[in-house]
Amino acid sequence: MPEPKFQQPSSSTAGFFQAFPILPAAFTAEASQATHQTGSTSDDVALARILNLYIPQGSFAVYKSIHDLSRRALHPSVLEHGIDAELNTPRLRPLNTFGQENSVDPLWVTEGWKSLKAIGQQEGLVTSGYDEAAGWNRRVHQFGLNHVWSSSAAMTGCPASMTDGAAKLIHSHLKDEDGDQPGRSDVLRQAYSRLISRDPAFAWTSGQWMTERSGGFVQCLHAISVGKDRDAHGMPLGPWRIDGFKWFSSATDSDMALLLARTEQGLSLFYIPLRRRAGPSDSHGSILNGVRIQRLKNKVGTKQLPTAELELKGTRGWLIGQPGKGVREIATILNITRLYTAGGSAAGLGRGLAVCRAYSKSRIVQGKLLEHNHLHVRWMAGETVKYRAAMNLTFFGLALQGAVEQGWDKVVQNTRADSLIPKDKKSAFALLRLITPVLKSQVSVNAVEGLRACMEGLGGVGYCENNEDGGILNIAKIFRDTLVNPIWEGTVSVMAEDVVRVLSDSRLGDGHIIDGILSDWVKTNLSRCKSRFPHESEIVRRRLDALVSLVQSTDKNELLWRGRELLIHLEAIVSSVVLMYDACSDGDEVSTEVASRYASSKALPGEALLREGSWHKEALMDQRIFLGTSSRVSAGKL
Repeated sequence: MPEPKFQQPSSSTAGFFQAFPILPAAFTAEASQATHQTGSTSDDVALARILNLYIPQGSFAVYKSIHDLSRRALHPSVLEHGIDAELNTPRLRPLNTFGQENSVDPLWVTEGWKSLKAIGQQEGLVTSGYDEAAGWNRRVHQFGLNHVWSSSAAMTGCPASMTDGAAKLIHSHLKDEDGDQPGRSDVLRQAYSRLISRDPAFAWTSGQWMTERSGGFVQCLHAISVGKDRDAHGMPLGPWRIDGFKWFSSATDSDMALLLARTEQGLSLFYIPLRRRAGPSDSHGSILNGVRIQRLKNKVGTKQLPTAELELKGTRGWLIGQPGKGVREIATILNITRLYTAGGSAAGLGRGLAVCRAYSKSRIVQGKLLEHNHLHVRWMAGETVKYRAAMNLTFFGLALQGAVEQGWDKVVQNTRADSLIPKDKKSAFALLRLITPVLKSQVSVNAVEGLRACMEGLGGVGYCENNEDGGILNIAKIFRDTLVNPIWEGTVSVMAEDVVRVLSDSRLGDGHIIDGILSDWVKTNLSRCKSRFPHESEIVRRRLDALVSLVQSTDKNELLWRGRELLIHLEAIVSSVVLMYDACSDGDEVSTEVASRYASSKALPGEALLREGSWHKEALMDQRIFLGTSSRVSAGKL
């Protein structure tokens, strides 16, 4: 008799994968002496196409910097810093050995966190947005860098975003006269030079303190204590004394902060250094500038980031701008940090999809790789379409920001986006003001939903906190960290209210921002794309008509009630137009399909576009959309 055959027993180490998923760098620059443009081998196709759209030919320094950073972001040493910051979270040491208040070093953060902040400064994640010699859109370059770095940066992008916002605000006040605050201009100039520095030994990060329990109070300080009138860097402390409580303050380990506090004239904006001299000379060291960290927040995600409740008592600072105009002043910071929120959300989703692609090329299910499973690939192709829409919406906003800051003639006219970005600065600014709350809210929410899908795409692996192998498969961490983005810097409802505020602002498009500025922009660009996208253009036009009708026939109270509908309309219209414009810029077949699928998915009820072709043809395109240029799947038989 033949011997019975027994199934091989499983073991703790027998292969789960045939090969460990290898995550490629997000962006690859292929240098061509003819054009110095990016090639078609980038793993993140959306990013590569966006750079080709907004960055002029010959700007190889831009491509090389993003190429290099995308590889540094995956270096084992960087990944270990991230794990260190994730596992060894900030701790508070409120008392010294003898039970006295510890005002010297109450906050402990890990070396991994410090190292990642320093790398971000060295790589110019803030500085690149202020390079006056740049002959390209600085914001697109800056956020290209942030895109490839963000998911490896352990939330150090949060203080970087507030640092950027602080730099922009302070820059707008560098020419202000001191008035009754002698020495302020010198302080602000030195602060600005540190905020935009690449040297970690010199560079600063900034906090942004707004949220209060009931609002603090401020009084002018006339008596200055001898020997204690200098900050930790020897600059004079401001003449204002600030007392109050800040309930939610991120980046507590920063070097300075911009905060709102109440004066007799109303909420006003102040600059404060975080530390001041402990005595008459540097030899005495430094202590916190009237700041007591009451406790650290225990959050769902962003655990690497020290977020705290702060008591301010005798905090010395400088008034910026006019008393009572603080909300208007800090709006400059909010507009920047909201762009970072969208950019960071898109970056997280991009990393999640990159992990899914790598996983799909390694994981065998039912005898074949996941990349050959039509159901899986179709699902992930759908998520990729949403991702490309989010990326194009976000970077359109960033391109507008750069054009407003630098001028259309300098950074737009020699690019493929010369017809996409309004040449008139007022129109570009109005469009930017309209879509900033849209992209902040919608991209953030879409990224959370997309990352949840990416986690599911890895099965049980996706649900685990995988910190082995550099944590490269830990989508769960990115998901947790991204959950804050629909909340931070204004919830979705707050963004909807902001859109309604824009609609009633007579300074924007003379009060006709929807039926004027937006409608003109949509119709102009649809006319360029209509021959390639006849049905999709009609879908967008009808949704635009619905939006115009809604705004014109509805009073403010009802618009507020329907505010989230406004966000959905605007997202669908702007994203569809930009996707179609991108596809028409070079006729790329996959980009054309992405634009068509997205626009079709945003049709109004009863107006869905009937797509032609067999499921076999659709499945082949699914593979090309999801797996991209690095796919080993040919366009042959299924």
